[in-house]
Formats: sequence, structure tokens, C-alpha cells
Amino acid sequence: MNRQRLTMIGAIAVEAMLYEVSATPKPGLVDRANSGAHHDMDFFTFMSSAAALRGYFDECAAIGAGHCQQPIEGLLPCLQAAGIVAERQMFTLTQGINTHKGMIFSLGILAGAAGWAAARGKGLTAEYLGSLAARMCAGLCESAYSDLTERPQEQLTKGEAMYLRYGVTGVRGEAQSGFRSVLMLSLPVYRQERQAGVSANDALVDALLQLLAGAGDTNILGRHDWQVLCYAQQQAAQAIARGGMQTVAGREAVQAMDEDFIRRWISPGGCADLVAVTHFCYEVEILGIRSDKHCGKAVDFGVSQVPITE
Repeated sequence: MNRQRLTMIGAIAVEAMLYEVSATPKPGLVDRANSGAHHDMDFFTFMSSAAALRGYFDECAAIGAGHCQQPIEGLLPCLQAAGIVAERQMFTLTQGINTHKGMIFSLGILAGAAGWAAARGKGLTAEYLGSLAARMCAGLCESAYSDLTERPQEQLTKGEAMYLRYGVTGVRGEAQSGFRSVLMLSLPVYRQERQAGVSANDALVDALLQLLAGAGDTNILGRHDWQVLCYAQQQAAQAIARGGMQTVAGREAVQAMDEDFIRRWISPGGCADLVAVTHFCYEVEILGIRSDKHCGKAVDFGVSQVPITE
């Protein structure tokens, strides 16, 4: 049963990727209706990529559980090594197309944190996993961006170039913050709607709107500029004001956003990654509640048991 719980963490990560791409309509993003503002990928590209990464998330959860006798602060390098291999697998399968690089990073960190917490008999609330991610990624941005001004411009990644130009820290900053945007913006809405019986599809789209309106998107900045990002945020805020996916007017606004974003070549891919994180956190919380009989005990995941002290 305990090993099954560990395996479920990896399964939920894959489910999060599949749910994210399946949610429709998602303005400017690949979904079941169209390929959004993309010519090099479609719905099936994402499905194949997600399937190929199944073993990676199992591995992350197992790495976390295997590290449970050590402080969480030392877990990141172990997960990064697995993530490098997973990225290569993704790019090989997709012939160089970046479908899930951000999710490999974010969901890998959270799967590792969940495995670590579960092996120590800890709860799996989103807030606790976020705090573990923040501890694991402390100093990540400072380390990554400290020497950028000394490097040639052509050697910088898109994320590094955006940091120098706009000061945005992207996915690294989100992880270092403990996924604050998810905890503050999308997850409360997603929880409320799912618990009220709203479909996963509609709740995921509403989560996307919250993230875009409130947190912005580095992928839009990378393709365009700050002015276009502000425009996209305004459109998301207007769709929310009209009720999002919960009203006819809101659904019409989201559909119009999709058509508009495709014309303008706007793709909020960074927010899409956080939509997957939102679903992961929600479902892992449920997994933790179902397994709460283990709370306060060390859990046998095939590693040496440890006390539940931090």
C-alpha cells in the first residue's frame, strides 16, 4: 500500500501533464481544439511526450523517498541529474521540440518533495510541498543569474536574457518562491471549483486565466515584449470579470481570446506549466488525505525508516 502511494505521486504528475494539454479552450496554447500559437506541435505531440516521461516522475518520487534521512536542502542536485536525462528523452521523442521542459523541472521538484515528505510520514498539503520546494531551491536564482553580465549575449538562454532585460526569474523564481503564484492565484480557485463540482476542464481553464492575469508569463515576454504581456493579462482579467468558464459570457470571452492570441502569436506557455502544477498539488493533497492513517508514523518505501522530525 505504501509503495502504491509512492507510485501514485508519479502517476499524478503524468496526469497533470495530460490534463493540462487536454483542457480546452486555452488561449494561444495547444489543446484538443487546435495547436494554438504553434506550428511545430499539436495535441498528440504532447500526449506522446507525457507518456515518455512516466518513468521519470516515478524516479523523482523514489529519489525523494530515498533521500528521506537527509535534509530536503540537498535533494535538488539528485533531481536535476534525473531531469537532464528526462529532457534528452523528451527532445529525442519530439525531434527537438520543447513540449515539457518546464514541467520536467517543476513537477520533478514537487514529485521529489512529495516522495520525501511521504517517506517521513508527513502530510502532502500544497502549502507544505511549496515550503519544501522553497527550501530545496533556496539561492537557485542567485546562483543561476550571478554571472550573466560577464557572458556573451549569444550564449544566454531566453530565460537568462529576459532576466537581464526585465528582471524576471521565470520558472526558477517560481520554484524558489515555493510556487507562490500557484498557492496564491490558481490553486484556491481550482480547489473551490472542483469541490463545487465544476469539471476539471473548466476549472483548469479558469486556473490558467488566474495565472495569466495575476502572474504574467515569461514565454510571452520571450516571444514579444512587456506591452504584449500587459495586453494578454488585460484580456485574461476581462474574461475573469465576465465569469470565466462558469458563464456564457465568460466562455465566449475565453474563446475570443483563443482566436485573438493565435492571430497575434501569443502563447502563455509558462502559465500552462503552472496549470499542471496546480492540478498536481490538488490531487496530491487528496492522496495525502486518503492516506492520513499514516500520519505521525514513518512509512516503509523500501528505505530505512526515519523519525518524523525535520
